[in-house]
Amino acid sequence: MTPETRQGQGNSLVGAFLERRYRVDSVIARGGMSTVYRGLDTRLERPVALKVMDARYSGDRSFVDRFEREARSAAKLHHNDVVAVYDQGVDREADGDHVFLVMELVEGCTLRDLIMDRGGKLPLAMAISVMQPVLSALASAHRAGMVHRDVKPENVLIGNDGSVKVADFGLVRAAAEAGTTSGSVILGTVAYLSPEQVTTGAADARTDVYAAGIVLYELLTGRPPFVGDTAMSVAYQHVNDDVPSAAQTSPEVPAELDALVLRATRRDPEQRPADAEAFSAELEQVRSDLGIAPVAVPVPASEARTALMPPVADPPTEQFPTVRAQPTRVEPVPQNFEQQPRHHTRALARPATDEYDAPPPGAGMEPQRRRGRRNGAMWAAIVLVLVALVGGAAFWLGFGSYVSVPRIVGVSEQQAVQSLQGAELTANVTRENDNDVPEGIVLSSNPAEGSQARSGSSVDVVVSLGKPAVPQIEAGITVAEAENLIRNAKLQPKQDSSSAQYHRTVPEGHVISADPAPGTRVNLNSEVALVVSKGPPPVQVPDVRGMSREDAFTTLSNAGFEPYEAGQQFDGDVDAGKVISTDPAIGSEVKLVGRPRIGVVVSNAVPVPSLNGMKVTEAQVQVAQLGLQLSVQALFQRDDMVILGQYPLPGSRVQPGSAIHVTAF
Repeated sequence: MTPETRQGQGNSLVGAFLERRYRVDSVIARGGMSTVYRGLDTRLERPVALKVMDARYSGDRSFVDRFEREARSAAKLHHNDVVAVYDQGVDREADGDHVFLVMELVEGCTLRDLIMDRGGKLPLAMAISVMQPVLSALASAHRAGMVHRDVKPENVLIGNDGSVKVADFGLVRAAAEAGTTSGSVILGTVAYLSPEQVTTGAADARTDVYAAGIVLYELLTGRPPFVGDTAMSVAYQHVNDDVPSAAQTSPEVPAELDALVLRATRRDPEQRPADAEAFSAELEQVRSDLGIAPVAVPVPASEARTALMPPVADPPTEQFPTVRAQPTRVEPVPQNFEQQPRHHTRALARPATDEYDAPPPGAGMEPQRRRGRRNGAMWAAIVLVLVALVGGAAFWLGFGSYVSVPRIVGVSEQQAVQSLQGAELTANVTRENDNDVPEGIVLSSNPAEGSQARSGSSVDVVVSLGKPAVPQIEAGITVAEAENLIRNAKLQPKQDSSSAQYHRTVPEGHVISADPAPGTRVNLNSEVALVVSKGPPPVQVPDVRGMSREDAFTTLSNAGFEPYEAGQQFDGDVDAGKVISTDPAIGSEVKLVGRPRIGVVVSNAVPVPSLNGMKVTEAQVQVAQLGLQLSVQALFQRDDMVILGQYPLPGSRVQPGSAIHVTAF
């Protein structure tokens, strides 16, 4: 069976175990590069999404290497709006290699499902509420030096709790640099490709800004800006045409939002917002200026929507040859211009002067052209004066009260706050961990350095917390509680059964301690090992043989046990009333869970008294009191016979009811 055939078979991996850890349960979705399954991490007992790459990639060493690097990079993105990457691997079994990615399982739908459920486009407030977490996720990636390269509604997941998460970071780059892809082929979804991706294959943060702008355009209008019969025709439009105004298709789109969409989708990357963080700041400013309150993002109730996430096709869904930008062509003026239909123009009234209406006889076209140029220059001057007057008035009315954001990245939080206050701005401080930047130093600002911001507005300042510290983990908490504390600290919990220890006070299965110790500074995503209790250590049953019942019970109680009488037995070496054995046996190890019960077995042996020299009548009374019998042997039977010998001998032990044989005279 060829790799392609294996991958093509419907549920070929359902029921399998990848790397003997991840159980494959059911197919969620199929795409051009992979199949997504619902699965279970049997080690941590949590549901996961398993993205298993198409078989043609498993034998490509360059793809596997790039896939692993991109997966590691994606796993470092600790952000609420990014689908978490837990693990990656290559499962090598008899039926071939399976390259796979283990991701957070998001229950809900895709943004595409939401668009379709809403009839093609979203209400204005909902569209902005969707885009803000998308841009926040992309901004997190851009700060980490990553580019998504395939932003589209299918890669935006809507959770049942209303959360919005972006998936599939780095997969397009892994495929693009693999040996399975020709250098003349572009990977990505054509409706959202930036012009530079089409012409050169280059991608940076502004590439994601362009794609996000196209997504926002679609949310507002119900369709992408460029459509065509073929991928080539759509790509050609991205390269050679400007994105049209969203307000032309949907008049309800405010002018401020329309202008932002146009700016984000400029063909020249230099004219777009620098990255997703800048785009997000501008979108938030527009939302604030328009007075649009955030709204909850719903999950479609339609039964047709996807039930488990991520249920989407993979990043490379379109392939087409590279398209080069075409130069603008200027068409010549036709000879019969006066006879051509005139569109979008109308004549302006002009003064009736002899100079204009009645040119001298024999005058050529050149004087008329000069007069036309003079008139055009006059109208241009008038327009410039009007623009200057309007702009000046707007400035003095307060619309031009903007200040430049100072440089605060790399300085202390206190210095940053002072610098912003000096520029008539306020600081909105948030904090996040960073492996390289010391605690208290500014990581980023939004708007960025040099951007124009309204006087008195706030600047989002992200301050480093330094490397994360291992959280305080109290002895006795559950493993789940400890794992949550560690993950919240942006670290990875690790549990090894071989490191479990006995503990007198911590219940079995609960946490004793963590390694490294709480408070230790470690790199993001470092492992923290949990030491789990095996419960109290086992205790040996004390040796109580030969003790009286009362002494044995006291000794066992003091050792943490609950003693009870387990019956009597004969032992020729132990006197009656003394302990013979215990159940469990003496010396065996018992775990002190509660107060384990210990049975005590007591001897019923009777010590034989000395009867020599006693009268037979007296001996009979004493033996009867001990529960024994007296057997007398004599030549003559008399009432005053005296015992001359006995068997068993005095001091020996016999069972109750035994006979004592004596010789009397």
